[in-house]
Amino acid sequence: MNSPTMAVIGANRDRRRYSNKAVRAWTQRGYIVYPVNPNEDEVEGIKTFARVSDIPGPVDEATLYVRPSIGMGLLKELAAKGTRKVYVNPGAESEELLVKAAQLGLDAVVACSVMAVGLNPSEMEE
Repeated sequence: MNSPTMAVIGANRDRRRYSNKAVRAWTQRGYIVYPVNPNEDEVEGIKTFARVSDIPGPVDEATLYVRPSIGMGLLKELAAKGTRKVYVNPGAESEELLVKAAQLGLDAVVACSVMAVGLNPSEMEE
């Protein structure tokens, strides 16, 4: 059985950032993690992709750490990758984004994705 996949949109090398903590948290939970950020080469030793469409194969879940306007532009790419669930972290949400996600068949969950895997981001090592 293949491990589930998670795209961390807006992943960052700064270990204090929640997007970095998400990369570590989902990796610890056994997911194959795809960091997505056109301005980073790697995050936590994992090759970073400039765009969702650059990720090879399907993406089961995604977590957004970008402004709503950026997230809006990524929803179609995520749907095309077969993504089922999208975590919309605090600051990444907008009513428009949630409506568009639903229209595309994406299950948008407004929540901290690090906490969704049972970890407290404020207690994670920096």
